[in-house]
Amino acid sequence: MKVLLLKDAKEDNCGQDPYIRELAVYGLEATLIPVLSFEFLSLPSFSEKLSHPEGYGGLIFTSPRSVEALELCLEKDSKTEVSKIGLDAEGESSGNAEKLAEYICSREPSTLPLLFPCGTLKGDTLPKMLKDKGIPMESINVYKTVPHPGIQENLNSYYSKQGIPASITFFSPSGLKFSLEHIQELSGDSIDQIKIIAIGPSTARALATSGLPVSYTAESPTPQALAVGIRKVLQSHCC
Repeated sequence: MKVLLLKDAKEDNCGQDPYIRELAVYGLEATLIPVLSFEFLSLPSFSEKLSHPEGYGGLIFTSPRSVEALELCLEKDSKTEVSKIGLDAEGESSGNAEKLAEYICSREPSTLPLLFPCGTLKGDTLPKMLKDKGIPMESINVYKTVPHPGIQENLNSYYSKQGIPASITFFSPSGLKFSLEHIQELSGDSIDQIKIIAIGPSTARALATSGLPVSYTAESPTPQALAVGIRKVLQSHCC
C-alpha cells in the first residue's frame, strides 16, 4: 500500500530515512516529497549579538534551522562551540514549548534576557509563557520558510507514476499551506478516499481549519508512532 509523506528525506546511520524503513516494516511503501525550503536572515545581526554574550542569559533553540544559523555564524567567526562564546544553550522542539518553558523557569533566575533565534513563522506560546513568568527574552528572526522549488513538479510526477496514495502525512502547517492546492487539484474527487495524517497537534489544527478531516494525529513526532498510526488507520479502512 502506497503512502505519501510531505517531508525531506534524511538518512540515518543505516543509510536510509527512518520513516521509510519503519513504514516498510508494516508493509507500507512510503514516498517522501519535500515541500519546504528555508532562507537565512539577519546573520550579521545574529553574529553581532553572539559576540556580546555578557548581554544575555542564554540561548533558546526550537528548530534545526536556528541551530544551522548559529553554526553558520560560528563558522564565520572561527568558533566551533556555543560554550566558547560564553552562553548556555537550551533546546526543544517547537511542539513542546510548555516543557521548555517549565525547564527554563526551573533554572536559577537571571535578569539578562534569553536570546531566541527563530523563524518568521514562530508561534507565540513560548514567548507568552516566559513573559507571564517574568523571564525576559529577545527574539531575532534568522530564517524564513518558503515553498520548495520542486514541490509542484515532484507531486505531479508522483501522482502520474504512483496514482492516488492511501494516505498523506503533513508535517507542518507551512507544509500544508504550500502543498494543499496542488494535492487537491491532483487528487480531484478521490481526495475523500485519502486518509489525512498529522505529525502533531499544530498541524492537525491547521488541517481542520483547511477543511480536511484528520484521520490520525501521531502521538509523538517519531517514525515509530507515525507508522503505528498509519497502519491502524489503513487497516480500519480496509475492514
